[in-house]
Amino acid sequence: DEQAWNSYVKFEMRNGEVERARSVYQRYVQSNPTVKTWVRWARFEEKLGEVGRSREVYEKAIDYLGDLANDELLFIAFAEFEERAREYDRARAIYKYALDHIPKARADDLYRMFITFEKQHGQRSDIEDVIVGKRRFQYEEELKTNTHNYDIWFDYVRLEEINSPAERVRDIYERAIANVPPAADKRFWRRYIYLWINYALYEELQANDAGRAREVYKQLLRIIPHQSFSFSKAWTMAAQFEIRQLDLAAARSLLGHGIGMAPKEKVFKFYIQLELQLGNVDRCRRLYEAYVERHPDKCSAWTSYAELERQLGEVERARAIYDLAVEQPLLDMPEVLWKAYIDFEIEQEEAERTELLYRRLLERTKHVKVWISYAQFLAADAGRADDARTTYEDAYKYLKNAGLKEERVLLVQSWKQFEEQAADEKGLARVNALLPKRIKKRRPIKTDDGTAAGWEEFYDYIFPDEQAALPNLRILQKAHQWKAAESSS
Repeated sequence: DEQAWNSYVKFEMRNGEVERARSVYQRYVQSNPTVKTWVRWARFEEKLGEVGRSREVYEKAIDYLGDLANDELLFIAFAEFEERAREYDRARAIYKYALDHIPKARADDLYRMFITFEKQHGQRSDIEDVIVGKRRFQYEEELKTNTHNYDIWFDYVRLEEINSPAERVRDIYERAIANVPPAADKRFWRRYIYLWINYALYEELQANDAGRAREVYKQLLRIIPHQSFSFSKAWTMAAQFEIRQLDLAAARSLLGHGIGMAPKEKVFKFYIQLELQLGNVDRCRRLYEAYVERHPDKCSAWTSYAELERQLGEVERARAIYDLAVEQPLLDMPEVLWKAYIDFEIEQEEAERTELLYRRLLERTKHVKVWISYAQFLAADAGRADDARTTYEDAYKYLKNAGLKEERVLLVQSWKQFEEQAADEKGLARVNALLPKRIKKRRPIKTDDGTAAGWEEFYDYIFPDEQAALPNLRILQKAHQWKAAESSS
């Protein structure tokens, strides 16, 4: 066993028989052909000052052991020997050879020792090369478990963009985009699409190859399943690229295809803004017509279209657009559209049209903010204070009958401000008589299955004209007075 051979070597050395000890080592490594025995022999020679013999032993070990030599312990020992011999170029060559031949999963210590070596004896670029190599290995290992981990691909291509030539960067990008999401589900495609966009930007801005960038955008737009979903970013980025290449016709063609294949709002807005900047009003109108035709429920489309006509001085066109918009059966934000229409008529100083709009709006909704806005509009018109007061009264009656207490509070507060500004003491006194009292109440809490879950406190409003609630209010006031008296005693 090893102990016997080691004892034999020590015996010969105690008797000064160096050659005999060396011959024992020769038999030793043949009997026990392991990395450990060869390293022990090489260190034996190094201790004797036989640098050449020690190097020869390491080299023979690599040849003799064959595949067994691909062990980081042998190469680390060999490299450390050359480092002690101040043969730094030899040591570096050994490290690099080892990293090329030893499986990366078994080379953690080798990487660490190489980095330490380069920090002590290498240039900054040498250190960076080692670190890049280690990170590259880590990314490759992580991608073996999941090639669809696009975050790893992003980090990988970013590493290569900084440290590698264009061909290697392209190779990583091509490998990354080859991993198409397995399902036609937009959430799985979002990160993947940005790999393509980054690839195109790299070709355009870093590689300075506009032809390759254009081809990347073309391939991207082909691979997206537009029947299921699309990405506005892909269309607009491709169009912006063509604009930077001073090819306006190509940009328009792309945006036109985008609207035809995937009429996304952002594509419409981008295209309209482009034509607006170029001063092509007729094109803007045609685009807006297509926009509201494809998205009739989008109030932002209607208001933007009408605002364009207003800026051009086409008042009747703008009014017709607003009229058509408010008649749509389904709108995503009707309050925004109606407000824009009303503000438009106010700006045009069309008081009658504005009042008619308010009445049309009140036929559709009796929201408290609509009542308040209508009353404030009437109050701002000289000589129409009584009309404003009548509107407040009508609103109060409606909200009372509907049992909307909090809305009634808002209305009364607005009404009070109106009377204060009008300096009408009689009207102000009447409104003050309508102000509610705010009281705290408790109500039981129940879970979804009807089980009692305790009590919660909430605030309620008691209006003076709610006669049925007054007896309860008096009882509550008496209770508060009694509790206060008990506390003071």
